[in-house]
Amino acid sequence: MSVTVRKFGVTKKGEKVSLYTIKNSNGTEADVTDFGATLVAFRMKDKSGIVKDLVLGFDEAKPYFKDGNLFGATVGPIANRTAKAKFVLDGKEYLLKPNDGENNLHTSHKKGFQKRLFKGEAGKNSVTFSIKKKDMSMGHPGNLDVKVTYTLTDKDELKIHYYATTDKETYINLTNHSYFNLNGHDSGNIFHETVRIFADAYTPVAKGAIPTGEIVPVEGTPMDFRTEKEVCKDFTYAFSQIEMVNGYDHNYVLTEADAPFRKIAEVFDDRSGIRMTVSTDLPGVQFYTGNWVNVESAKGGAAYGPRQGLCLETQYFPNSVNEKNFKKPQFGPEKPFDSETVYRFEVVK
Repeated sequence: MSVTVRKFGVTKKGEKVSLYTIKNSNGTEADVTDFGATLVAFRMKDKSGIVKDLVLGFDEAKPYFKDGNLFGATVGPIANRTAKAKFVLDGKEYLLKPNDGENNLHTSHKKGFQKRLFKGEAGKNSVTFSIKKKDMSMGHPGNLDVKVTYTLTDKDELKIHYYATTDKETYINLTNHSYFNLNGHDSGNIFHETVRIFADAYTPVAKGAIPTGEIVPVEGTPMDFRTEKEVCKDFTYAFSQIEMVNGYDHNYVLTEADAPFRKIAEVFDDRSGIRMTVSTDLPGVQFYTGNWVNVESAKGGAAYGPRQGLCLETQYFPNSVNEKNFKKPQFGPEKPFDSETVYRFEVVK
């Protein structure tokens, strides 16, 4: 086990951006940077012994500053969408900035955690990124003290632990926005990959990709991933939910929602033989198939187009701050946000 650090770039303010490489005894490596507490790369050997980098991203810090795809970023304090960019908490209305039509996406495109520089601290096989947010910054209540820890184990598990304290009641919904391609970030589309999601229902969306508030069974629809199937096997624009967002970009209502921690998804690519399993203690996961990705120059000179990576963003449901039907991500001085998501990788020969 080892952690090394090197310079990754400089912000417009002249702040040094660092890249940390965590390496385990198998030779598997995870690169993470303090800008956005971002997962930059995850390298491991496939079934043929070829090292593959399994996440989309960039070779230096600068492209991340304006990257609207949020490759690998820690997103918050409120990830995903908030209808009409506002919410009410304890009888008081709070206004966020509309940045997705009339709605809000990921709290702030410029000041959200995904676009801020954290403080990094390396451990034996981990890196902890810390950041503070002032009360009412971005229109969001509470002085927050946030820590995001990436740990790489000898089981090829990448653990992401989130811990946030606040001095007043607020809403917190942190997630990771990595795009995975299990045949390598530069290998083209993900149509060959199979996906299984442990969810009997999902939250359909209306215009603006805002959930309607309904919880609808997946059975008999293209949204059903309870049995492992190829990503685009049932992809059809004849189904209005897929047509509306140009693919899959939906929150799944995970089974055993009250369980402290459980496996919630699996992805497999038979070309590389790599399987990824996802486990979490959160109630939902956003399944996104990179429908709008268009990047001309990425890592190693690769170009990314739509559906070259998929996201499984563990979370509280989108717009859960407003929907009575959804579990609220409410936290306070006596109740910190404390959550873990684990991505485990293995080679199936």
